[in-house]
Amino acid sequence: MKAVYASTVNHDDPLASLAVGEQSEPQPRQYWSTITTRAVSVNHHDIWSLQGVGLAAEQTPMILGTDAVGVLDEDIPGKHGLKAGSEVVLYTVVGSDGNGVAPGEKRSILSERYPGTMAEKVAVPSANVFAKPANLTTVEAAALGTSWLTAYSLLFNAAGVKPGDSVLIQGAGGGVSTAAIQLAHAAGLEVFVTSRNEAKRAKALELGADAALETGARLPRKVGAVIESVGAATWSHSVKSVRPGGTIAICGATTGDQPGAELTRVFFQDIRVQGSTMGSREDFARLLRFVQIADIHPAIDSVFSGLDAAPEAFAKMVAGDVFGKIVIEL
Repeated sequence: MKAVYASTVNHDDPLASLAVGEQSEPQPRQYWSTITTRAVSVNHHDIWSLQGVGLAAEQTPMILGTDAVGVLDEDIPGKHGLKAGSEVVLYTVVGSDGNGVAPGEKRSILSERYPGTMAEKVAVPSANVFAKPANLTTVEAAALGTSWLTAYSLLFNAAGVKPGDSVLIQGAGGGVSTAAIQLAHAAGLEVFVTSRNEAKRAKALELGADAALETGARLPRKVGAVIESVGAATWSHSVKSVRPGGTIAICGATTGDQPGAELTRVFFQDIRVQGSTMGSREDFARLLRFVQIADIHPAIDSVFSGLDAAPEAFAKMVAGDVFGKIVIEL
């Protein structure tokens, strides 16, 4: 089958490791299901894999991709099991609870230990297969896996926000930040967003942000929580912007992971710093219900046609001028 994969790893030039070509189809495995892929999205995780972060050269070739929407190939047994031909989305964390793997297997995301989703067919534990929200297109549903689940978990678990709370989302434009804007707005939060880019600030307002400010600008008031995925470039602003007793929920550090910690401010103001990586299967199920009930449609930056367009899609991600998700439609 055709697939997008890391042929090796290259820290300095990740796109040099990217390949499109034939790879083996998933083999039948007890308690796993196969889907025929219809669309996948590109994530920073894919770029990091090409750089060798979490993926060693001896593990290559490795099919990339951590999100997918597609059509289920065979029935999933059980009273509430999905049927062959159903449109489905995938929870792509494996090993967190023993479903489909040996007891005690460490957690991984597809494309780390098991082949990823950027292929004509992909296999996951059957418990990880969910019906696609009926209100979403195939392209929109492809966005829900990594970024949207991470944003959901950051807001409602790590930060613990409630309707009426205020939140600052650093760095408008990325997949997590755009998802967080849309989810926070739908949940009744006051949403502040920052970006260096005027056009991205305007788009953030269209998605439901109450105010969009220059990176580092003083907020109208301190917030109960900060959603932080930028890292070194915004950390100091995040620490200064959260109220005493508030939370900084962090899922990444795209500008570097070694900022000045500002520990005095953190302990003196009782600020809680909470890390988060994606979310649980139950979180994913709640996210899907929320998206359908609230009729939320993920922001899509661009759509590329066919797996052969992967190099162009990846180059756009590396360039960084993105607002929402980059999707490859099969």
